[in-house]
Amino acid sequence: MGQTPLSRAVRGYLEHVAVERGLATNTLAAYRRDLTRYAGFLAGRGVTEPNQVAEVHVSDFLAAIRTGEDGATQLTASSAARTLVAVRGLHRFLALEGLTTDDPARHVRPPAPPKRLPKAMSVDDVTRLLDAASVGDTPAALRDRALLELLYASGARISEAVGLDVDDVLAAGAGADDGVATVRLLGKGNKERLVPLGSYAMRALEAYLVRGRPVLAARGRGTPAVFLNTRGGRLSRQSAWAVLRASADRARLAGDVSPHTLRHSFATHLLEGGADVRVVQELLGHASVTTTQVYTLVTADTLREVYAATHPRAT
Repeated sequence: MGQTPLSRAVRGYLEHVAVERGLATNTLAAYRRDLTRYAGFLAGRGVTEPNQVAEVHVSDFLAAIRTGEDGATQLTASSAARTLVAVRGLHRFLALEGLTTDDPARHVRPPAPPKRLPKAMSVDDVTRLLDAASVGDTPAALRDRALLELLYASGARISEAVGLDVDDVLAAGAGADDGVATVRLLGKGNKERLVPLGSYAMRALEAYLVRGRPVLAARGRGTPAVFLNTRGGRLSRQSAWAVLRASADRARLAGDVSPHTLRHSFATHLLEGGADVRVVQELLGHASVTTTQVYTLVTADTLREVYAATHPRAT
């Protein structure tokens, strides 16, 4: 860096964070690299004095490092956010030390990270998980299989599943429309929705309700809850999570498998099978289709992969 007032201010700030804050060597090196790039960018704009820096300069620098238009490496959103931390720290230091009259970086916001795609399991992995849900024919094993089958069959949130009462399960011919088994879910904002259940989930639920739940219910004081713990009370969210974790471990599934993973998989598999996004929106209980459309990104990725692997002139 040339010996300008701004470069001297940067050097003073780096000495400050090294001594006063005791930053790790790697962090300090990253700060030095980021601020050297910043000072170079400002110099290219004719800015060499700390008091000459305006908010627009900080914003333009942030845009430049995202696109690489300053001639250096293009940074990801997370790396650009890290760089902005160094720039903010510099200007906060200069203002507190009285070396500048203003802090031009205080209102500049880091770039929004890219929207993460929901993690979905393959159909084979879901099958392995469900097969591992029940070990034996005990009441708890029947409950565990019914719980996970319902989560995947309905896309229910974990809170919706453990909040189910027996009257919310409508078997075919028992009040459900068109003779199709459905479940009544109470979602966010106490919004009710009816979701159809497939034959696998309904068989698992019936097995549990007939052979498992009465045994568990006899240990309690009477509750309308569908899913009961070993004391006969309503199963908690934490216990439902534990059921899923244990099943994922038995199935030897890699990665973090959560109740939301099954919800993501439910939505993704429906869309991959040709379901309309607005139908999936209703099934998931999303207030806006925009929330559901993130799942179409997953499907688009799958389509690209299949196209690249199968079209004779794709590559």
